[in-house]
Amino acid sequence: MAFLPATLSDLINNSLSPGELDVVIVTGDAYVDHSSFGTAIIGRVLEAEGYRVGVLSRPDPDDVEVFRLFGKPRLAYLVSSGAVDSMVSSYTANKKPRSEDEYAPGGNPALCLRADGSIGPGVRGRGNARPDRAVIHYATMCRQAYKGVRIVIGGIEASLRRMAHYDYWSDKVRKSILLDSKADVLVYGMGERQIVEILRRLRAGDKNAAASETDQRKTLLSAGDRQLAPPTEVDFSGIRGTVWPKHVGAIPPGVLSQKFPDALILPDFDSLAGADPQSKLKFQESFALQYKNTDPFSAKRLVEPYGDRIVIQEPPAFPLDRKALDAVYALPYQREAHPMYKELKGVPALAEVKFSLLSSRGCFGACSFCALTFHQGRQINSRSVEAIVEEARLLTTMGDFKGYIHDVGGPTANFRRSACKKMETKGACSDRRCLSPEPCPNLEPDHREYVRLLRELRSLRGVKKVFVRSGVRFDYAMQDSSEDFLRELVEHHISGQLKVAPEHVSDKVLALMGKPPRQSYDAFAARYASLNRERGLKQYLVPYFISAHPGSGLKEAIELAEYLRDTGFVPDQAQDFYPTPGTLATAMYWCEANPLDDKPVYVAKGAHERAMQRALLQYTAPANADLVREALIAAGRQDLIGTDARALVRPGGQSAARGNAPQHRRR
Repeated sequence: MAFLPATLSDLINNSLSPGELDVVIVTGDAYVDHSSFGTAIIGRVLEAEGYRVGVLSRPDPDDVEVFRLFGKPRLAYLVSSGAVDSMVSSYTANKKPRSEDEYAPGGNPALCLRADGSIGPGVRGRGNARPDRAVIHYATMCRQAYKGVRIVIGGIEASLRRMAHYDYWSDKVRKSILLDSKADVLVYGMGERQIVEILRRLRAGDKNAAASETDQRKTLLSAGDRQLAPPTEVDFSGIRGTVWPKHVGAIPPGVLSQKFPDALILPDFDSLAGADPQSKLKFQESFALQYKNTDPFSAKRLVEPYGDRIVIQEPPAFPLDRKALDAVYALPYQREAHPMYKELKGVPALAEVKFSLLSSRGCFGACSFCALTFHQGRQINSRSVEAIVEEARLLTTMGDFKGYIHDVGGPTANFRRSACKKMETKGACSDRRCLSPEPCPNLEPDHREYVRLLRELRSLRGVKKVFVRSGVRFDYAMQDSSEDFLRELVEHHISGQLKVAPEHVSDKVLALMGKPPRQSYDAFAARYASLNRERGLKQYLVPYFISAHPGSGLKEAIELAEYLRDTGFVPDQAQDFYPTPGTLATAMYWCEANPLDDKPVYVAKGAHERAMQRALLQYTAPANADLVREALIAAGRQDLIGTDARALVRPGGQSAARGNAPQHRRR
């Protein structure tokens, strides 16, 4: 099985000519045909449904001719920024341009696909060929290439910007990306079901296509479908997991609710787009309604007014069941980057996932700073043990497989089933989290199937080691009455260190993060150390912390620094809080309040205070000494400036305190 057509020579090899593709997927990433990449999944799903699919990967954003490379798609362009929001991909949390892009050819952000089919700098020689707000830019170029062409947007950028949202880089509330891109429909979430139904409707409304290829599409197109309206009137209503626009004229809010009695009417865009306190209250109201309507069992339609237009968000799509999910991951992926990148040493993002196995989707952890609640949802759907083991057998036959499976997991490695029985039939609770601030009494932690999966994988011929790297929710593991998972994890699935994410140590900040209290992590760390001692192993915990998260002031940052001093841990890397679209924490950052209870939240917005909090997280670095001293003085904690063991930094003019961390604990 070949790659999906991504070059003109690919078209020829598939006996196709420009203009004969049903859909062209436009993506900001280099094309990697692996199930860890959304472009490959959507492309292979549509191919399996009988559609002719091409991939226009990382096109030169300034040359419309690139967008004509495959001719006009018969049904639609499918537009995505790639695996990451384009602004997050291109800029650091401090809004500095990134120098590398692991989803670009050879990791070089300047490289793109040019009109002659080669890979190189674009016509304008941009330092980063992935344009800012790539979905909007690519959609505009598609329309320039072919007037009247259908455009469907999706992927993480479209998903998290589907309604009015705060944009950190412009520091304002922006409209739904559906309106700014002028697309026909937006797919949010994972998208397999939605895109198949959207194309079915587009095809049924395309009289020319319906008449010319009935034999090839018998499973997709019935005689009745051919009688639907022409493309200009295709109706996207009722397709779960989509957002679509509608012109309604000047309708007062009360009349709007009568017109859509089954929907929740969000505040109109003009009322929440300002930076004044009243607008932020409206933004809180809107976000809270969206946040509480992310579960497919309970969510309602949402309607967001924009003058004489509205955008309508259909309820989330139900997750694929186990059989369907197995089928998606069994499609004929090449598991390689497209050969056009061979001379550039491929695509760096493939390296970590090439020999990894996805076990599940969704996460009921509901961390405030994580986009999964809005994108994949809290429902867990997992692949069967048998399907994952079969994929592992396939990995062992690959020539460059060295015996190591790099990861077995998902958004949270040890989530493979719903948090409780109620979630399976009625959905996740809209008014509380499953694990924080305390575990729900109805929580049913169970690692038995995951343990069975790990055992079967490591027993395969040719497999030397199976790692678990995608993140373990330690508080969930500690709730399990059986320690089988923790014991097996320690004994078989770690190599020297286990990365975990307590994120902070202040219970005040942790509660806003949606993380368990500090004592939960301390209990896990103690048990982890005990299990390693029992087996005579030297394996360390590597905790991950975020600085300047909403709720964290200098007092809380100093509390974290003292914890690091007392535990002897020196983080080599620190992560500033990054306000990305669609997260609860980002709404807190913008509104300086928690939308779920309207209580005020302290936010470190100034670049200087953010820098001080980050410096406290790495207080042993000599370059941070001045900032650490300034922070301690500002917080009235001069007692931590000195030369004794408690000090975080020495007095001005002296070299920074070295801390108590042994070198082997630096991670």
